[in-house]
Amino acid sequence: MIDFRYHLVSLISVFLALAVGIILGAGPLQNAIGDQLTDQVEALRVERTALRDSLSEAEAARDEQSAYALAAGAELVDGSLEDVRVAVVDVDGVSGTREAEVVAQLEAAGARVVAQSSMTGAWTSAGDAVLRGTVADGQRGRLDGVVEGDATTAQVLGSVLGVALTEADAEGSESRSTRAVELYQLLSQVGLIESRFAPSAPAEAVLLLSAGTEAEDVAATESSEVPEDVDAVGAVLALQAAAGTVVVAGPTAVDGDLVADLRSDETATGVLSTVSGIEQELMRLNVPLALAAQYVGEVGQYGFEDDAAVVPPAVDLADRAGSGTDAGTDGEGS
Repeated sequence: MIDFRYHLVSLISVFLALAVGIILGAGPLQNAIGDQLTDQVEALRVERTALRDSLSEAEAARDEQSAYALAAGAELVDGSLEDVRVAVVDVDGVSGTREAEVVAQLEAAGARVVAQSSMTGAWTSAGDAVLRGTVADGQRGRLDGVVEGDATTAQVLGSVLGVALTEADAEGSESRSTRAVELYQLLSQVGLIESRFAPSAPAEAVLLLSAGTEAEDVAATESSEVPEDVDAVGAVLALQAAAGTVVVAGPTAVDGDLVADLRSDETATGVLSTVSGIEQELMRLNVPLALAAQYVGEVGQYGFEDDAAVVPPAVDLADRAGSGTDAGTDGEGS
């Protein structure tokens, strides 16, 4: 049986250990621990300062490189689309500021922006499916040679828009065909198209601007299901077949947005170009360069993503085959 003396010895040992710890902590160990902590804090302070200086140097170098790239890019863009007629179409609610920035790049490249239009929500709304079908069925007969007999509603409407923007009344003419004028008026009257300004001449190239995931988020809040007749990729491909030179530009590509969907389609990547990252000034320089390259037959996908090239090839518009209007549809007999 353990007696009281055992407990007393244990308590004395505990208090002795505590006393020794206090004496050592307040004496010889105090300075050692304090000095060690001070050294560690000072080392961390020096490391933080070095990292801050390194970050500042990296940011300065980045800014210098960006300034150089912008200056060099501006030189490359200058005249790259000289006198080429371009129609700009907002696909899904691009901000006015972003569109103005892109248009400014086109004009800096020497392009003639002959139309600025917006596709309305009626292209994708479930409530407008009957409208889309009625318009498409009514125009199939006017588009012999442009659309296949089994073309879907989305494909017919894409072709209608392509013809409306690009068809001239005669080869090489800068006047729009009667069919182009009537088709554009139809799209406007039924509410499928809104105009910042209507076409003043047949476009030789069409730039489709997408808002990317911002527009997708808006659409998702309105409807969780995409109507069966809605096919954005099919509509764009049909527009390209009718118009010839088509480039689709949008922000950095994200799964589910228009640029990403086109890049995942083998047919699309073989016939039209895309540009991503246009929220960045540097990447907006790619828009006129991609249009110029596509205009002479150089198709590509441009951006910082793994499936894209960073910069379009430099081209000479004198290399294009024939006149620019050859890329689209000419005359009502097309």
